[in-house]
Amino acid sequence: MYDLNLTAEQLEFRDTVRGFVEGEVKPAAVHPDRLQPFDKPLLKDALDKASQMGLRTLMLSEDAGGAGADTLTACIVMEEVAAGDVDVAAVLARTATLGQIVFDRLMTPAQRGAWLAKFTGDDGFHLAAAARDPAAAIGWSYHRPFAEEAGNEPATLRKGGDWIVNGSVAMVANAPVAKLFAVQVRTDPKKTGSNGLTTLLVPRDAPGFTVHERIGPFGTTAGGEAVTRWHHGTAAPISFKDCRIPADAVLGREGGGALAAGADGARAETVMAAVNLGIGRAAYEAAVDYGKIRRQGARNIIEHQAIGTKLADCAIRLELARNMIWKAAWSLDHPEAVSGRSVPDLPLHVMARVFTAEAVNDVALLSAECFGAMGVMRDMPLQKYVHDAMVCLHSEETDGAAKLAVAEAIAGYQRPRAA
Repeated sequence: MYDLNLTAEQLEFRDTVRGFVEGEVKPAAVHPDRLQPFDKPLLKDALDKASQMGLRTLMLSEDAGGAGADTLTACIVMEEVAAGDVDVAAVLARTATLGQIVFDRLMTPAQRGAWLAKFTGDDGFHLAAAARDPAAAIGWSYHRPFAEEAGNEPATLRKGGDWIVNGSVAMVANAPVAKLFAVQVRTDPKKTGSNGLTTLLVPRDAPGFTVHERIGPFGTTAGGEAVTRWHHGTAAPISFKDCRIPADAVLGREGGGALAAGADGARAETVMAAVNLGIGRAAYEAAVDYGKIRRQGARNIIEHQAIGTKLADCAIRLELARNMIWKAAWSLDHPEAVSGRSVPDLPLHVMARVFTAEAVNDVALLSAECFGAMGVMRDMPLQKYVHDAMVCLHSEETDGAAKLAVAEAIAGYQRPRAA
């Protein structure tokens, strides 16, 4: 049964994280000195404190030493963190979702024995994935077979039973802070697309493996190509030069293709939608606070109809987005609801991500309008929230093609499987 009553544990999670964000994260995130420059480095102290609270291992099973949080609880927590700082939330969300996939689902007992204690025992141990998402561009092949193009994954060859890896990846989220990487490499050059891809576990200190400088507002890739930061969290290029990876470092099945497909990918997307929602909530709350203290015409501007209407529109959009995220998360935690026809068999995670991105962008712009000319000043937080919302709106998971996955589900179209 779909129930909007949060459990006592979920309420405790929410209240604890909200207090931490208000006291530790937000004051540092919106300090005028940090808002002024274009480059806003990751708040490492806040990230470490959040890790110490268990947010890094939030979705890891209890047997593995994590909190064992379900998707809905993770969404509730990550919204709270993102309302303080979206970059800290993005790093935590990626590590938390990837940790569940890697440690609870894909690692062999030997791999888990080698890495799990290091992961749970080190608050600075984050994870990164250099892997393609085959679903990201599938919408452009609306109602026809998807001809996946070959990527530029690092190439490998066998030598003495080990893998020798060469190549680079232009941008890897979490790379500047990650200590273990799940890297997709091409192990079968005769196959294209996701076929012939194998995921390898690569430690940060592996000989021949390099994590380059993080990508700033305007930077370059490992190959010297100009790049503009258009992501949340932190990211950097990685490269391999005759990097030897043991044969037992294969994660999952050799040639297994996508790292996070099906429910795993949907779960990660839903949690990131909650991160996006936190941006809109932060902008809205800033506008409400400002509306209660800014006076014009002998009364606070929140009492003016024009401002009241804007804030009402913000509240409506945020509440609808949250409801969509929670429904998508609950459905992933209760797949029997779909098979039992209680929930429609539609890609709810796609709907949540697309709708939230559009809603948060609207909320950020409306909130900035409440500040008038002050909304564009660099030492005010609204200019940051507007930029952060635009990143959500223009990501590949929320572009126009993403909606086509919903359209195909409505039509009942079954895409032919790739050979």
